[in-house]
Amino acid sequence: MNHADTRATRLRAPKPRHLAVLAHVAVLTGFPAAAALAQEAAAGAETQSLPAVTVSATAVDDAGLQLQKKASTGALGSRTQLDTPYSTTIVTGEDLADRQVSKLGDVFAMDASVTDNSNAYNSWSSYLTVRGLQVDWQNGFKINGLPFVAYGITLPYEHMEQVELLKGLPGFMYGFGTPGGIVNYVTKKPTDTFTASFELGYRAANVWSEHIDLGGRAGPDNMFGYRLNYTHEEGTPYNARNVNRDTVSLGLDARLTKDLTWTFDSIYHDRRTTGQMPSFSFWTYTDPALPAAVSGRIRNFAGSDQHLNTNLQLYTTGLRYQVNPDWAVSTNYSFSKVNRSRNESLYGMINQAGDYTDTRYDTAQNQQVGYWQAMLEGKFRTGPFGHQLVAGLSWQKQIDRYDNNGFAGTIGTGNIFEPNTNTYFSSTAFNKVRNSDITQKSIFASDTVQLSERWSVLAGLRVTNFEQNGYVPAATNYTKNGVVTPTLALMFKPVPAATVYASYVEALEPGSIVPDGYTNARQLLSPIRSKQYELGVKADQQKWSATAALFRIERGAEYDSVSNGVPTRVQDGSSIYQGVELAGVYRLGSQWEFGGSAMYLDTYYDKGNANLDNRVAGAPELVLAGRISYLVPYVPGLRVGVDGKYTGNIKVNATNTLDAGGYTVFNLGATYNTRVYGKDLTLRAALNNLTNKRYWGYQYENYLQPGDPRSVSLTARIAY
Repeated sequence: MNHADTRATRLRAPKPRHLAVLAHVAVLTGFPAAAALAQEAAAGAETQSLPAVTVSATAVDDAGLQLQKKASTGALGSRTQLDTPYSTTIVTGEDLADRQVSKLGDVFAMDASVTDNSNAYNSWSSYLTVRGLQVDWQNGFKINGLPFVAYGITLPYEHMEQVELLKGLPGFMYGFGTPGGIVNYVTKKPTDTFTASFELGYRAANVWSEHIDLGGRAGPDNMFGYRLNYTHEEGTPYNARNVNRDTVSLGLDARLTKDLTWTFDSIYHDRRTTGQMPSFSFWTYTDPALPAAVSGRIRNFAGSDQHLNTNLQLYTTGLRYQVNPDWAVSTNYSFSKVNRSRNESLYGMINQAGDYTDTRYDTAQNQQVGYWQAMLEGKFRTGPFGHQLVAGLSWQKQIDRYDNNGFAGTIGTGNIFEPNTNTYFSSTAFNKVRNSDITQKSIFASDTVQLSERWSVLAGLRVTNFEQNGYVPAATNYTKNGVVTPTLALMFKPVPAATVYASYVEALEPGSIVPDGYTNARQLLSPIRSKQYELGVKADQQKWSATAALFRIERGAEYDSVSNGVPTRVQDGSSIYQGVELAGVYRLGSQWEFGGSAMYLDTYYDKGNANLDNRVAGAPELVLAGRISYLVPYVPGLRVGVDGKYTGNIKVNATNTLDAGGYTVFNLGATYNTRVYGKDLTLRAALNNLTNKRYWGYQYENYLQPGDPRSVSLTARIAY
């Protein structure tokens, strides 16, 4: 690490409002909060040096495969991962807290099928690759199973109960969407008993946060439940000049009768970032190799003239009526709105020496999504066969508004190894006009038929009327009624805690909105059809859990065609993604836990594509991830761990003329759970990118970013 890096990671003096909280925590614990190590954990005892403190322990595993946990699967209803015939991942809120996750790519860091394309502080925050396919920022993200537009949004992970990933095609389960998968954020829900906690956090280079969590029930017979979370974050991240974030989430429910329940959930999220990391484009790059990787710290790249301001509002309400023990009906409505203002640079890389052209985009956008769904779920028998039926209706409308008076132009040149001195301050009151809208109306039904004690078959069908209209720069309209997206699966249980399955699903995704900087910028491209075949196994035993899947995805190809240094987004031919993924967790005694995952991926362009037989851009061939955690027996309540992830080389473009080399990143973490004067105290620490590895991370075709540098995170949480 060089001298500048050392200065960047040093803990700077906290603001006065933080000092009072730190002093309080120090008094309670008897040692400085900054020295704390953190994670959930172990077996109860009392410490020798602090007689007023008791240490509690738990054997609950919050970082494993969670196969017995239920995950939302859209039109399939809610079922455990073990009983879902598709590849899925669940990450618990405790695991997110233990690893001090601050961006989307780190949420699924231990899943080898997932490649990080995200940045917590710029417009690429919602970019993620699953099995070599980008998750769709228009349709690939849900909150409590309901849609919102995720572009530019970094959600508050401390407000989440868990985050779920459905890998592959979401066609039957959720309607139109890319075959990368679905990310579903599950917010914290009302608790049956009163809960209250306060958490103070520090993140390098100098970001401080405070988080309050309150929950419980009130009223006659505890009829009304509530869960309120509030977070404030402010300071200087390592890859931006400043961040200021306020987030409030509220979850309510009312048990109106013993069978009828009303729910309400909302999130208000306002985040303002200045001097954020730019993107690095390679459209016009002609050298055979990339420039040397640079530090992911911001010092050479952006000034206070740049900003990304985002605001998310989401409101949902629903009713569920349990007709009898076997049948239930439910309905939900959600409305979300995202406002975004961005003044960000794009460095057009010229050569291996690191020279670039600095192009600034000063724009504003707005998206809103309205969604309604009604669903019937039930169980019944026909002769010897049991049935699990799910049927429903849904309606969704997305409206996109873009400015028609923003700025896009070259403001200078530079070199990535020297400070950038170009500036462009926003001076425009943006005039946002309707750019496009997409309406979906669907009817769906599925039946899981229990053929015998061990065999079952799933058949599902969604029929969608789809309409998309483009208004700027010219009308690009598409209407298709009666679009059928089926799914089929055969499941076999050799033992109750294991499932072997074979599944097939189809999907249609909306045409993408072409980004700024292209010859066909902001145009709406035609929808793309995909098919997926998967053969898998899931097993959950007392000391170990494991999953494995073979998959093949066939998708219409979309890529960048560059002429005279200017790209055009085109659709041509198809792209193939096929491979194998493995994951497992093994518990050795009461102290040790080992986890790992691997993915081998074979991709190529097919069927008339101009890049026939080339590897698909952005898809690594090999990814390996692993972790080890240890409950320290002589310090009850302390868990320490190390994890690492290897991401193989990636083709930067469809022509395969440029490689982003493979890289390995290691992280350290610790959690200490104890009780102080009758209160639960949790101290957490994480050291990310232990070796300060420098590498180029893939964002999108022809786009790269510097990898995140070494950084430290600390939190202290006290629960009442």
